Amino acid sequence: MPGLPLPHTSDSVPHLSITKPSLVVRTESNVRKKRRKKPDPPCVVCEGSGRVGCHRCHGKGRTNNVDSEMLPKGEWPKWCRTCGGSGLDCCSRCLGTGEYRYIMGFHFMKKDEIQSEENKP
Repeated sequence: MPGLPLPHTSDSVPHLSITKPSLVVRTESNVRKKRRKKPDPPCVVCEGSGRVGCHRCHGKGRTNNVDSEMLPKGEWPKWCRTCGGSGLDCCSRCLGTGEYRYIMGFHFMKKDEIQSEENKP
């Protein structure tokens, strides 16, 4: 209840009855990383990786002094908000899957395709 004093010990340090949350992280060694196989056929833009260079930071990961390799002395990087500083963004053609996708829109059939469709039983 608000207004009640907290219990004190002889050291006059207040004790709180709330315990701190703790996280247990388990790590494993000698675990093989699953290699992701490239799709067949792969995307023509990202070559099957699903990632392309960020358009905002030009693949640098930061938005200040993009033209230089290193920042000037005393200047901190301003991380790109689009890629989160990784320099990579999802491919807009395959939407990050890496699989080949046709360009969205109308697909016009050619004359020989129309004739073969008409001749099918």
